[in-house]
Amino acid sequence: MLSKIFIKNYILIDELELDLVDGLNIITGETGAGKSILINAIDIAFGGGKGANKEVIKNGAEKAVIEITILNKKQDVKALFNEYGIENYGEEIILSREITQTSSRARVNGSLVNQEFMKIFRELFLDIHSQHQSYSFLQPKYHIVLLDSYTKNTCGELLDTYRSGYEKYKLMLSELNELKNAANKTEDQIEFLRFQVEEIEGGNISDICEDEKLNNELAILENVEKLKELTGSSYWTISGDDGSVIEGLLQIKQNLSKASNLDNSLEEIESELISAIDSLKGVSSFLRNYSSSLENDEARINEIQERLFLLDKLKRKYGGTLENVVKEGEKLRKELDGIEFSTQNIEELEAKIEKQYSYLKELAAKLSVERKKYGEVLSSLIVEKLERLELPKVKFKIDICPCELNQNGCDKVEFLISTNVSEDLKPLAKVASGGEISRVMLAIKAIFAQSDNIGTVIFDEIDTGISGKASQSVADEVKELSKYMQIIMITHQAIIASKSDRHIYVKKTQDDKTSVNISVLNSNEKLNAIAELAGGEVNEESLKFAQMLVG
Repeated sequence: MLSKIFIKNYILIDELELDLVDGLNIITGETGAGKSILINAIDIAFGGGKGANKEVIKNGAEKAVIEITILNKKQDVKALFNEYGIENYGEEIILSREITQTSSRARVNGSLVNQEFMKIFRELFLDIHSQHQSYSFLQPKYHIVLLDSYTKNTCGELLDTYRSGYEKYKLMLSELNELKNAANKTEDQIEFLRFQVEEIEGGNISDICEDEKLNNELAILENVEKLKELTGSSYWTISGDDGSVIEGLLQIKQNLSKASNLDNSLEEIESELISAIDSLKGVSSFLRNYSSSLENDEARINEIQERLFLLDKLKRKYGGTLENVVKEGEKLRKELDGIEFSTQNIEELEAKIEKQYSYLKELAAKLSVERKKYGEVLSSLIVEKLERLELPKVKFKIDICPCELNQNGCDKVEFLISTNVSEDLKPLAKVASGGEISRVMLAIKAIFAQSDNIGTVIFDEIDTGISGKASQSVADEVKELSKYMQIIMITHQAIIASKSDRHIYVKKTQDDKTSVNISVLNSNEKLNAIAELAGGEVNEESLKFAQMLVG
């Protein structure tokens, strides 16, 4: 359950610290007061919604912060937290989201988490149901999701196995399509492809820097005489017989040696000169050896020029660099191998696909049997709940028909309903009103509640379109549901609000600036709020009615 919510600089909220309770938390306030702002903040904190951007930051602030304290008494999060390196504090979990001008970051127990983690985390702790989401109950594609959710404890592993096999099947079909496309190439295309592969592989490129190295070697060979002259001349200047640099330095060394005997402060400079002479001797030796090693080699020049001509030709045709030539060669070789073995591969793969398809059909048939069995059970339970929610003549059926194999099996699932005795069962989308959809949704939530470990369900104005006895029935059902999980609910119905374990009131003020103020009501304030909902204003008559509702 969510035990505490802290919000700062979020839309119209300056700063809010709100304690919630286990059970039924009701939120009321005038239309347009900003009740949904609180729900949106929770949604965004858990990684949902589309509003985690700078637009939600209150004017004049640098960032918005939402922090939620969760008391976890149902879910085992040890493996999940260990996988993501999150410290486990026991029952208390701190979820925070910080939204700046450029980013949105979520942390759990102080550790940064990504969207993938938040998706898993949200499914463990929170379910938000709004009017918009109620419309998803109308869509047949969602009906199979609901049915499978009901059967997850018994059929979940079977469905996972099927879906894993189906993904493998789709990959095999994709591979087969590629093989067939390759096999359809003309003989001329294949011959040209073979020529390209042989041309690249004939280049025997083992070093992608070979052209650079050859160009450097060629530059040396083409300038042997000049290099000999320059390095040889430099050597004689340094170490020649008469008047060489080293000879002059040795004379200077002798002078310094005599001078240092007279002034020992010159010993350091004498030492540095000795080091310089030694270094210069090393340079001299290198230049002598280098100059001696240089030889004219016309054969090697021709060999390098021929090799560079070939490499340049390959680069022009296949990508500009030797690295690209090698990559293109590997790609073309793979394509050619695929074509040459495509006929055999196609036959082998088609046999595997046929076997995989038969395997999937068997799994899908087992899924279908289970869905039909549990579909009847769930239909009966939904009818029972809807009768309690003031739809006494309701008929409800989960219709399961065969269809082409897909990621969910071979079943097409659709919810059918009739709310009048004289009408036949028809698709939910064509029959049910807004109030009826809300009650169908509430019935399903109530059925799932006892088997669902989720800690908190939020209902955002799902009571729209109901009144009278239906409101009383919805109030009773929501109160019953709150025994199994924490409920946070925005409502305009006084009867529903009267069932609250905690009543939260939202008020918008507009002085020099617009702000949303959210507060927890005491018992007297709760009576006034219910009276306002019931009669539009607080007076003696509406207060008596509110007192009667609260009991």
